[in-house]
Amino acid sequence: QVQLVESGGGLVQAGESLRLACKVSALTFRAENMAWFRQAPGKERELVSHISWSGVTYYVDSVKGRFTISRDNAQKTVYLQMNNLKPEDTAVYYCKLNSYWGQGTQVTVSS
Repeated sequence: QVQLVESGGGLVQAGESLRLACKVSALTFRAENMAWFRQAPGKERELVSHISWSGVTYYVDSVKGRFTISRDNAQKTVYLQMNNLKPEDTAVYYCKLNSYWGQGTQVTVSS
C-alpha cells in the first residue's frame, strides 16, 4: 500500500515562503516520478511542478523562478520550496505518485 503524507502548509503573508514536504511509503520511491498539484476554490486541480526519478524538473509558468521542487531519495520525501508567495497561490496542495494522491495541505496567502 502506497501512502503519501503532505505537511508544511499554513497561512502566510504575500512575499513570504513555505516549504511543503511529501513523505512517501513506497519501496520503489527512487525510481518514481513525483508531482505537486494544487486546487484553488472553484477551480480545477492543476499541475504545479514535477520531478523525474533522475531529477529532471518542470514548473508551470506561474511559479517559475519562485518555486523549487526537490527530492531526498534516502528519506523518500519530495519537497516544494515556495518563495515570494502570492495570494493567487492560495490552494490545497497535493503530491502525486502514479495513481496515488496525498490528502493535501492548505496554503493560504494573504495580501
